Amino acid sequence: MRAHRVDRPADLDTVRDSYDRVADNYADMVRTTGMGDIRRHPWLKASIDAFADTVDGLGPVLDVGCGPGTVTAYLAERGLDVSGVDLSPRMIENARRLHPECRFSVSSATELDLAEGSLGGVLGWWSLFNLPRGILPQVLSLFARSLRPGGHFITGTHAGEEDVARTEAYGGVPVRWTTHRWQPERLVGLIERAGLETVAELRLPADEFSGPGIVVMARRPA
Repeated sequence: MRAHRVDRPADLDTVRDSYDRVADNYADMVRTTGMGDIRRHPWLKASIDAFADTVDGLGPVLDVGCGPGTVTAYLAERGLDVSGVDLSPRMIENARRLHPECRFSVSSATELDLAEGSLGGVLGWWSLFNLPRGILPQVLSLFARSLRPGGHFITGTHAGEEDVARTEAYGGVPVRWTTHRWQPERLVGLIERAGLETVAELRLPADEFSGPGIVVMARRPA
């Protein structure tokens, strides 16, 4: 049984083009500064390690919005059957170049065609904040249905109340996207209404790379 598709964001092509423009700079910044490298952030690494331990042996894992593949590759090193998808073809080119041992493909979170109960784990690791507020619940429901009973979902995103319209990013490259920031309680509520049970929640202060953040891990009831 296939999971239902979700609505297509009106600005999907614009966001995709923007990430294509910044992809090379972003991949280089990850390599040279450690931005996005969980090995340099003990709390984020602990969160991903806990997720990896929990989903090990449950089935395939999908990293949605994988960017240049840093977390995908880390989970592969942990022995998981993991693959990554990203809406930006240029991001995927970088991911394949940097991590040729991993599997990557081009797709948006709103374009996935996932069979119900087909995955042991799903990540939306700082990759869902561009989704409009009316579409994120649909994507979360898609993820929930795609998980096997006992499978886990983990997400990290920007915390706050106001949306931020970005016009440049990662070295001053012109972009057009909106960063939707979420209050932790609202995000947890959306995840639970999608049919998942919250397992853990981590709130993070601002650091040198980003503002305040939140990590949530949840499971599909067995």
